[in-house]
Amino acid sequence: MIVPSIDLAADSYAEDLAAFSLLPNQILVAPTPDDARLQAALKSQNKDAYWVQPLAFDPQDPLAQIHSLLDAGADKVVLPHVAFASGVESFSHIPQERLAVTLSVADFDNAERLLTTVSAFILNVDTSAESLEAVKNVAQVIQKGLLPRGGVKRVIAAFSGHGQGPSNTPGLLAISELGRINVDTLLSSEILSTDHQDGKLNLGEAFMATVISDRPDGLFPTVVVDEQGISLGLVYSSLESVVESFRTRKGVYFSRSRGLWHKGASSGSTQDLIKVHVDCDSDALQFTVHQHGTGFCHNNIRGCFGPSSGLAHLNQTLQSRKISAPAGSYTQRLFKDSNLVQSKIMEEAEELCEAKTPEDIAWETADLIYFALVKCVANGVSLRDVEQQLENRSRKITRRPGHAKPKWDVSAKETAAPAPAPAPATAVATTEKSKSDRIIMKSYKMSALSADQQRKLLLRPIIQSDDIMARVKPIVEGVRDRGDAALLELTAKFDGVKLDRTVISAPFPPESMVLDDRTRMAIDQAYDNIQKFHTAQLQEKALVVETMPGVVCTRFSRPIERVGLYVPGGTAVLPSTALMLGIPASVAGCSEIVIATPPRKDGSIVPEVMYVAHKVGASKVLMAGGAQAVAAMAYGTESCPKVDKICGPGNQYVTAAKMLTQIDSSSLVSIDMPAGPSELLVIADMTSVPAYVASDLLSQAEHGTDSQVVLIAVGLTAEHLAAIEDEVHEQASRLPRVDIVRESIPKSFIIEVSSMEEAMKFSNEYAPEHLILHLEQAEQYVAQVNNAGSVFVGHWSPESCGDYASGTNHTLPTYGYARMYSGVNTDTFLKHITSQQLTREGLDAIGDTVMRLAEIEGLEAHRNAVAVRIRDIRGQ
Repeated sequence: MIVPSIDLAADSYAEDLAAFSLLPNQILVAPTPDDARLQAALKSQNKDAYWVQPLAFDPQDPLAQIHSLLDAGADKVVLPHVAFASGVESFSHIPQERLAVTLSVADFDNAERLLTTVSAFILNVDTSAESLEAVKNVAQVIQKGLLPRGGVKRVIAAFSGHGQGPSNTPGLLAISELGRINVDTLLSSEILSTDHQDGKLNLGEAFMATVISDRPDGLFPTVVVDEQGISLGLVYSSLESVVESFRTRKGVYFSRSRGLWHKGASSGSTQDLIKVHVDCDSDALQFTVHQHGTGFCHNNIRGCFGPSSGLAHLNQTLQSRKISAPAGSYTQRLFKDSNLVQSKIMEEAEELCEAKTPEDIAWETADLIYFALVKCVANGVSLRDVEQQLENRSRKITRRPGHAKPKWDVSAKETAAPAPAPAPATAVATTEKSKSDRIIMKSYKMSALSADQQRKLLLRPIIQSDDIMARVKPIVEGVRDRGDAALLELTAKFDGVKLDRTVISAPFPPESMVLDDRTRMAIDQAYDNIQKFHTAQLQEKALVVETMPGVVCTRFSRPIERVGLYVPGGTAVLPSTALMLGIPASVAGCSEIVIATPPRKDGSIVPEVMYVAHKVGASKVLMAGGAQAVAAMAYGTESCPKVDKICGPGNQYVTAAKMLTQIDSSSLVSIDMPAGPSELLVIADMTSVPAYVASDLLSQAEHGTDSQVVLIAVGLTAEHLAAIEDEVHEQASRLPRVDIVRESIPKSFIIEVSSMEEAMKFSNEYAPEHLILHLEQAEQYVAQVNNAGSVFVGHWSPESCGDYASGTNHTLPTYGYARMYSGVNTDTFLKHITSQQLTREGLDAIGDTVMRLAEIEGLEAHRNAVAVRIRDIRGQ
């Protein structure tokens, strides 16, 4: 068999992709894994035929790019032999049939270990007899065993310099000889043509060079199947008919009575050729076609083995009913009324969930599939489109956690309050998901919502913490009990980095914080603003109050001595979080500041964070992330000091670890605040700029799939609101993190109100982490804000400025905790101590009050401590 190689950098790449798509596989050669042409090709329905060969990978994390290509549906990723030089262990989690390797015949002596790692060996050879003999010897070794999941290991001969001259181009005889020993031939698309052109191989002839008929007449039995693999009939092909099929991309066969047979030329039941396969013995063919007209069979039915059955037959029936259903019939209503179909799908899904017996489950499943197919047919979605989506998912190697969305999580509903329910259809302005994959927020009108529905909108998506706590607890206990040894093991396991130490101690090496001038100037300016604002919060003088003559009470602050600051990281660069935590700790005067942040894949810490650590006077940088970093700071290890308070944002595992260590009395550690997903609420009136509003909403929606953003629209016209929605979709579609936004925006919503009074009431009840006022004279409404983490006033105050450099802190209460918590500030790193001093006269004046209250509470020793002094004062 031949395998064409298509250079995506060539001008003719699009034509080549189309011309060679009939073959079972094609190798796509791209400059990098994220090449735009490659990414576009992987969005096509032909992607499961592609072997992808990037010429260069990201040296920091090549595995991530390999995962991405395989998840996108590529059949195999082709890697150079040197990619396996450091060992094959890092590839062991990837199915063997999804990897291929390029190497020379000489390299194979040192590459036998790859026999259990890759499924295809592309050997660089030339046309000499010696080279071909060497390929034969190597092929015998490779082909000894089958793949673990079935199938053979493939050997492909790639002729060096092929396409650059006739001497290096294999002819049909060489391709045939290689085929006899089950070796495929890689051919550049440059030397293949569907026509007969001088200097090029004909595609059909090259394909058939390895197919050998076992019939006296030299014909090839050919099974014809539709897009779903359902057999339509059995015919015969000849070399001439196959060449013609490749040229015309139609079903062309050989009739023993009529010769060359262009299927459907007279009846109209033509076939578009989609794919051609050869069977395992290389003596029979399979044509996959799209059948037109009444069908394949001359009896005017779809196939020669009888009519279709099952889902295929149901799909055909629905296609017919869509065209011919009587006016006003139930069937026509299903195709015309999307709300009716949606209601039936929801009804049947509920009945399936409630079904218990095998018979009932089968019945309800059939009902659900029926109405799901109605929706597909009504919207032009074929059964093959659905199957393609299922195949795409089966090709992913990255596994999702598999949790249900909070709205449908049955186990969560048994133990937690229900998630926000959608408003009734009458209250919904824009909720239906369109086929265009538009990124859109749910929309409600306040006037159409009941009090209970409004209350449910205040609820955040439910966070399932039991499972997370169960995972975090052994991590925390392991670090508590085994210290640095556990920390190093967990860093290797979760961050993929093997370290020989856990901390970097001050003074930090200058080479660890080398920055370009623009970055350093940006950090310095942000540092100055944040320090100025947090220094102003510091009350240097003690509060002194004489509550009555001779009784003086004071309140003074002292820094928390040892603090741990968690800065998320790894591949991310987050100097802003280091600034927001480190500066108030430094201003407060904390004597020991430990910054914990995950290392990069090379074992280093990002220089921006190291530079901030130096500026704020940190004593240690802990090279760890996740729950293990929190545990190390809470309990201390051989190299990481124990701290008294831990501050900083993180994922759900970090938050769980902070909460676990805080309630453990043996740790004696406090935390800044509970944390949940990032959130933002915008209040906008007709003076708002749609592009600004949308950009602010998206600035938080991109944080994570569990983020939530809310827009309160005050008296907006339908046109103004539509402009905001258009901007949300258009701006989101251009974002690198658009996949995250696609999940977070549907959890978000717009609520239309008629007055600022309604808007402020809802905002204060919601208590957002970030509140933005896109209002005329926005500053006059700040006085009405009772609950919010931080407020951004007016059209020129994007939330991003607070995140980075305006001066306020961005570590803020989420999930509604703004009702009772403040964001991180200078006081976060201080404790307040009170004192009192009484004179003789003061004690005499207050003594009777204290003694009487002690008597009431039955605390005689308390009363006596005052009484013994009063007797001396009064001479009694």
